[in-house]
Amino acid sequence: MDKNTYVVIMAGGIGSRFWPFSRTNYPKQFHDVLGIGESMLQMTAKRFENICPPENIYVVTNKDYEALVKEQLPFLSDNQILLEPIGRNTAPCIAYASYKIAKINPDANLVVTPSDHVVLKQEVFTDVIKEAVAAADKDEILITLGITPSRPDTGYGYIQYLNDESQAIKKVKTFTEKPNLELAMMFLESGDFVWNSGIFIWNVKSILSAFRQQLPEISEIFEEGATALNTDTEQNFITRAYSQCRNVSIDYGIMEKVDNVFVLLADIGWSDLGTWNSLYTINEKDDNGNVVDGQVMLYDTKDCIIKTPKERLVVVQGLEDYIIAEYNNVLMICKKSEEQKVKEFMADAKSKKGAEYI
Repeated sequence: MDKNTYVVIMAGGIGSRFWPFSRTNYPKQFHDVLGIGESMLQMTAKRFENICPPENIYVVTNKDYEALVKEQLPFLSDNQILLEPIGRNTAPCIAYASYKIAKINPDANLVVTPSDHVVLKQEVFTDVIKEAVAAADKDEILITLGITPSRPDTGYGYIQYLNDESQAIKKVKTFTEKPNLELAMMFLESGDFVWNSGIFIWNVKSILSAFRQQLPEISEIFEEGATALNTDTEQNFITRAYSQCRNVSIDYGIMEKVDNVFVLLADIGWSDLGTWNSLYTINEKDDNGNVVDGQVMLYDTKDCIIKTPKERLVVVQGLEDYIIAEYNNVLMICKKSEEQKVKEFMADAKSKKGAEYI
């Protein structure tokens, strides 16, 4: 276990594509989405047990979720929970964690990961991360894990790489964010594109250098207030800093613009679990292709995903290829093929029925 390896878990999102299960006051990363007795956040932290010591795990989240993080990861100290006053996308989030950890250990290697992804091949994942960390420690490079695409999915970002078969970690040629279906099919056929997993590995010096070059306005904010980090005045500084930071992703702000980005192809059984369809895909099906989590009676029903409260009996007849999801005060029934409308449903529920439904 490497004491110079630090993990930054990004856990501030709302997960609106998973509505009504994911809600503003209880987003999906805090739910036991897979029905295995652990939340997505707990699964993510556990994934790094053999990679770094627990005191090197940091969680960046919205200030409203502090109690949820403490409840689910009680081993974290207050200093390991980074509270964002408002959401500003991934670049300010990563800048905050990077500057904070750099003050503690200027030689730190960082693994940055979302809190709501699934990795089914744990041992392979551990080996892949250690390989990437060793490479990032040796050279000033920014590494992302690339996933070989299994379908022309339009919901993922794609990375094209230079296929030097002598190198496991390959230089990135282009990034393409969420292409249309025709383009995604072309990427799949070409064989030199992978999905961008959103899991990043780099040395803290490398990422801070990239911030200074590509997002100088953000780096200046954090450098000016760096003395407040890891002190009692940190939260006051962060409140001011976030009010000045623009909303920008790390992909757009840095990864797509610098020339020292590399990708490590990783067959780790990965899913970003961002949608109902992705949850359906990775779960075991019954004889009729249904994924069921709840107390359910099915008749003439095929290829559906049904997630309902355990205390409620749900009877479904005659449906095929549907999402049936109930949580708290909302029941949603939607065609799986139309799941892109879930965010629209959520917005309409807020505007027409009230904030208590989101």
